[in-house]
Amino acid sequence: MSEQSILAYFKTPEEAEGVSRKLQALRAEEITISRFSRFGGGGQQAGVNPVTGNLASMDSMTAVSDHTGILSAAHTSGSGMSHGGDGGPTGRDILLTVIVDSAVHGQALALIEEAGGMI
Repeated sequence: MSEQSILAYFKTPEEAEGVSRKLQALRAEEITISRFSRFGGGGQQAGVNPVTGNLASMDSMTAVSDHTGILSAAHTSGSGMSHGGDGGPTGRDILLTVIVDSAVHGQALALIEEAGGMI
């Protein structure tokens, strides 16, 4: 039994979760849904509090992933007044990773595309 992997991009977690239930019916070996961003990190970042002077995110002991808030704020799209000039956002920041048996690979691709996924 050989396996094949699929990476598909969705606009919302709900779209990906909907198709994941259908892929489970095909007996997918592994299904993972995750969100990614241009700058890495875990999404929401704690901001600097100007009243208390909390600058913990600037501490040299802080992990590198904690500095993603600085990167996203400094990017040209950070203000919301520009798309950044480098292709702009596609709106597909949800990644569905699936491992299926080769026998059902075509069916899995069709289900993902029908659900609005981009392969």
